[in-house]
Amino acid sequence: MHPINERTRIIRRGLAKGTKMKINSKEFRARPGKQVDLSEWPTIVKPFFKSKKRYQELLKEHIKGLSRLQQLLYASNRYALLLIFQGMDAAGKDGAIRHVMSGVNPQGCEVFSFKQPSAEELEHDFLWRTTCRLPERGRIGIFNRSYYEEVLIVRVHPAILRAQGLPKELGDKKDIWEERYRSIVDLERHLHRNGIRVIKFFLHLSKEEQRKRFLERIDEPEKNWKFSLSDVRERKYWRHYMKDFEACLSATSTQHAPWYVVPADDKENARLIVSQIVLDMLGELRMRLPKTTAKRRRELKSIRKVLSGRGKS
Repeated sequence: MHPINERTRIIRRGLAKGTKMKINSKEFRARPGKQVDLSEWPTIVKPFFKSKKRYQELLKEHIKGLSRLQQLLYASNRYALLLIFQGMDAAGKDGAIRHVMSGVNPQGCEVFSFKQPSAEELEHDFLWRTTCRLPERGRIGIFNRSYYEEVLIVRVHPAILRAQGLPKELGDKKDIWEERYRSIVDLERHLHRNGIRVIKFFLHLSKEEQRKRFLERIDEPEKNWKFSLSDVRERKYWRHYMKDFEACLSATSTQHAPWYVVPADDKENARLIVSQIVLDMLGELRMRLPKTTAKRRRELKSIRKVLSGRGKS
């Protein structure tokens, strides 16, 4: 856990203002144009619930609200929502997606996990494989890891970059990461202009909490499948990852596609924060049910007569 710092104090002051412990999404947002120092962002904050029962009640309320707004998103068919989850191994990405989106109609939501690129994917530019999975209008798309892996794990492990088949003069450029940041920002600006709203979550986990979760995966048989030796190997690069996450968040958190740094040491709290942020974003969209025309009303009245037995069947 990080020591108490100014950002932690700000969040705690927000909690103390009201007895309902309202979650203020803006407190977790990485401000555009500002350098992100993850040592200033807490990995755990005071819970937004006083008991397990209250947590379940709050999450249920959030899920109910998300279900209602997702139906409106689908019916209005004007916007799409893309949620991107990034974080270290065991940060809780799978759990957050599973719990937060549990009440959403599966027809209106798709989840994609991006792991090691296939041979076909390596034959294209680094944004190709994720672009093919963008959500349609009216739907919610979720990326469990994303094109951001191309400026994170690829940056930590240069051998991956060399295997991507880039021309030598491009692969050796010192500003390749800055160029990739620009490509990502340009893509997200393009998506915004076309009605796709992008929300990005960095689940901020402490190294000590990751260690505890890895031990749980070893000690609890039902969690053994989640664990691999590669997870432990990546811990050696923790400082490298934190540095690269800071650079990435600083360069790509924008007004139209913000990053939210979510304290992830407390899984339940993280899920409430994530769901509140999604609720706020959907609530800001100008969505409405399609209006029925006079012609359509006449048609429906005619159909109703048939169904009620007063017309020809």
